[in-house]
Amino acid sequence: MDLKLNNLRVIVTAGASGIGLAVAATFAAEGARVYVCDVDKDALARMGKTHPQIITGECDVADRDAVSAMFGDAIAKLGGLDCLVNNAGIAGPTGPVYEIEPADWDRCLQVCLTGQFNCTRLAVEHLRKSDNASIINLSSAAGKFGFPNRSPYSSAKWGVVGFTKSISMELGEFGIRCNAILPGPVDGARIRRVIEEKAQLAGKTFEEFKMGWLAHASIKELIDPQQLADMMVFLASPVARTISGQAISIDGDMQTLV
Repeated sequence: MDLKLNNLRVIVTAGASGIGLAVAATFAAEGARVYVCDVDKDALARMGKTHPQIITGECDVADRDAVSAMFGDAIAKLGGLDCLVNNAGIAGPTGPVYEIEPADWDRCLQVCLTGQFNCTRLAVEHLRKSDNASIINLSSAAGKFGFPNRSPYSSAKWGVVGFTKSISMELGEFGIRCNAILPGPVDGARIRRVIEEKAQLAGKTFEEFKMGWLAHASIKELIDPQQLADMMVFLASPVARTISGQAISIDGDMQTLV
């Protein structure tokens, strides 16, 4: 299927590794012009070598001045904007709410939720000029289930769903589609750290906790980042022109996270 993404202008936050790298590389493979920002200088340097066609810049999405500078650079180099992928996020602290440090709570919400606001508010004026405009926000299965001992992360990801639905209603008049992706446990270093931490709290081994987690899904496997990238590329295409305001789960049909 030709998704008609040639020369689509895309910004992917936290796009130098993990899910973001899969997303950026998939857009580029479809002919899109891609700008990736990240806080990880080493990952950005590696991307410059492995994907020289992708434009890169350093940015912490929780820093409004840095986001403003990044958008100025991205728009100048892309020549406009058709799609914003708000992928940036952090795992946040693990532990019961009464033991969480306020600074750790604040940082988690600043990156996972407020960072999406910081980017979206600057993207709209440019997306309004596109005839195929979209915003794709990364939420999580933790954005539809309770997630004990991960309350900052879960709160932020629930917030992403509400944010997405609200802006889809606000921006529809400009032809801007807004959707959220809710992955289950995504294979990679980050989820393995989370499993290790939660397994330790539960007094279980890594493998015991992982399999117990997956027991609550119909399809018992970790999610491949490429699945998320493929869905995002589809949502950014004209083929998906009437899909907006959706919270799309890619989680093997999880029923709970506990």
